[in-house]
Amino acid sequence: MGKTSPEALLICEYCDTVYRRRTLTRGEVAHCLCCQAVLERHHGLSVNAMLALVMTAMVVFVQANVWPIVTLGLNGQYSSATLWGTIIQMWQQQAQVVSVLAAATLFFFPLFKMMSLGWLLWFARQGRRAPGFVRIMVTLHYIGPWTMSEVFVLGALVAIVKARIYFDVVADPGIYAYAVLTLLITIFASVDLRLLWDVTTPETAI
Repeated sequence: MGKTSPEALLICEYCDTVYRRRTLTRGEVAHCLCCQAVLERHHGLSVNAMLALVMTAMVVFVQANVWPIVTLGLNGQYSSATLWGTIIQMWQQQAQVVSVLAAATLFFFPLFKMMSLGWLLWFARQGRRAPGFVRIMVTLHYIGPWTMSEVFVLGALVAIVKARIYFDVVADPGIYAYAVLTLLITIFASVDLRLLWDVTTPETAI
């Protein structure tokens, strides 16, 4: 019997069951027969399309962090707040743990994820693996659950609704930018980045 190439095999990351890979059609999802975990999904986005989405997300990310998120008014006086202004305020009011968590999950982790994806996809366009490919892929796997822009948007919307009881509240462009960023992150969350292992080849040492 001939040998099966590693690219033709699919291994469940939860129970280590090995399957022979086949091409999925649009909308298909491969599940493990033993533990029902998702093995693979059909990906309609090309590498170029994913890179374009990453670049769009970077632009929206800058806007979300520069523009004010909300404006509060009381007795004719109004005050606007940006994400970093809020984080600094929490730090100054002895809420250092919360401010560090907010900075990490809303700024540093998403920024690292987008920059890393852009780096990997830029080389993947040429069918090559970027320098540091393995380390970056492992890091992205672990920080994925810690990009919590969607939690922030939901919490901010709830806070805006409740604050209207006591203040004049105006939702500023920053919160809408974060909503768009959440949509883009949701799209990326549905993409299995393991496909980059299949569409790229490692650099050959000379």
